Amino acid sequence: TPRPPQGPPQGCFACIAKPPALRQASPVLSPSSAVYLMESKSCKGDSLRPVVPCKHSVEKKTMTNPTTVIEIYPDTTEVNDYYLWSIFNFVYLNFCCLGFIALAYSLKVRDKKLLNDLNGAVEDAKTARLFNITSSALATFCIILIFIFLRYPLTDY
Repeated sequence: TPRPPQGPPQGCFACIAKPPALRQASPVLSPSSAVYLMESKSCKGDSLRPVVPCKHSVEKKTMTNPTTVIEIYPDTTEVNDYYLWSIFNFVYLNFCCLGFIALAYSLKVRDKKLLNDLNGAVEDAKTARLFNITSSALATFCIILIFIFLRYPLTDY
């Protein structure tokens, strides 16, 4: 009569975790073939069950150069929306409505960050920054010109 196996079952977690009904039944062996298939003496228990290699360990051995791909998504807080700069340009330096356009793009950046559209948010952030720089530069240039003409009126030339 065969004895039940002693010790933990051999194989990977995927094979051990299967319910007993789904495991393959081991064939009934004659005593002469059972001696041939006995486990090595280094094992604590002996069994009449043949040692069947786990199919998952066979797959692992046959793989060559396994690679792991880890996708890292950028954090949505890294995309700057230039919101405060756009509000400042809209209120104080709204040269040819460029501050308003910058504010519109800044709001689009916030919406796209909420929708996790990071590529679109980055593109709109670049556009908002461009309009903010342009609005700030042109408005500052105009303010400097006004101060120059107020200090030195054209009648002096």
